[in-house]
Amino acid sequence: MLCKLRSDTAERLTLRMLAIGFALVLATPALPLESGSEPSVTVSPVEKRELPSISEFIGRIRASERVDIQVRVTGTLLKPLFTEGDIVEPGQLLYQIDPAPFQADVNAKKAQLASAKAVAQNAQVNNERAQELLKQRTGSQATADTREAELAQANAAVQIAEAALELANITLGYTRIDAPIRGRIGRTAITEGNIVSPASGALTTIVKDDRVWAEFAPSQREILGYKKMAPVNPPVIRLKMADGSYYAETGKVDYFDNTVDPNTDSQIVRATFDNPNGQLVNSQTIRVVMEQPADAPVLVVPEVALAADQSGTFVLIVDGENKVATKYVTIGQQRDGIAVVREGLNEGDRVIVQGAQRVRNGMVVKPQLATSGT
Repeated sequence: MLCKLRSDTAERLTLRMLAIGFALVLATPALPLESGSEPSVTVSPVEKRELPSISEFIGRIRASERVDIQVRVTGTLLKPLFTEGDIVEPGQLLYQIDPAPFQADVNAKKAQLASAKAVAQNAQVNNERAQELLKQRTGSQATADTREAELAQANAAVQIAEAALELANITLGYTRIDAPIRGRIGRTAITEGNIVSPASGALTTIVKDDRVWAEFAPSQREILGYKKMAPVNPPVIRLKMADGSYYAETGKVDYFDNTVDPNTDSQIVRATFDNPNGQLVNSQTIRVVMEQPADAPVLVVPEVALAADQSGTFVLIVDGENKVATKYVTIGQQRDGIAVVREGLNEGDRVIVQGAQRVRNGMVVKPQLATSGT
């Protein structure tokens, strides 16, 4: 009986508390919805721009002229007469091989020539005497013929001695090694005191680098596009340096190779660049950028607006009712922070560039237009 009284009392207390709470709820005025509770996002409109088509290739810098300085005679190399890395002029003395033995050979050949000339002079006198005696019928025909043959042999010996002297002078001249072109000279590979010969290889190299070539290998499709645009609006050839910056000068294509690589279907193309400061170096690897002017304006969006899932690349847009929607797109080239949209968007569509991680499809948002540089 006592338990039943306690149970009834607890039940009455519970009902009374519920009644009081319900009365309090009815008495409390309803709170209005908080204004501006929609998440804020930053949007950027889809724009049309005339964006050049860009192709990038791995290329190599070639000096317009390059000469390997080599020796032509065997001898002792004397001290180099230039400063490594300087600009040298045509005819400037670079190296000298010890000329003493070559000068001695020239002197010997001069003496041989003088001896040959003396013999020839004596043969000339003997021949004249024999011919005179033959006319006076006091000399024989055989003697006259012999003297004439001796004169011819003596004259031939003079010619041989003259040729030998000329060759000795040429060889002596090879001991002096001059610059054949104007250009920047490299380091010397062989130092003073070494015995050098034609088999020693290049002593140094001179490159003419005030104007250089950039060689690269576009595909046949890219070359056809270039040739199609060149007569009216030629593409611009630029160079991208190792740090990502662009070389200040633009280039001009001046040569297409006469063969196509059958393995890659590419063709060597050469562009000429002025190089007044020597920034471009022979055999340097470089990126060659070919910019072809746009045929017509294209739709572009900021790259930060792009996302991807298993279905492809998409962007989030904000429609006219400020609701979020997903749009799958086909993307073209991407550069300088923007991407070309080939399909999926229209000009003026607002794509979300900031705050996309806080929203989902169908959600109402508060869009704010992106400022420049966002």
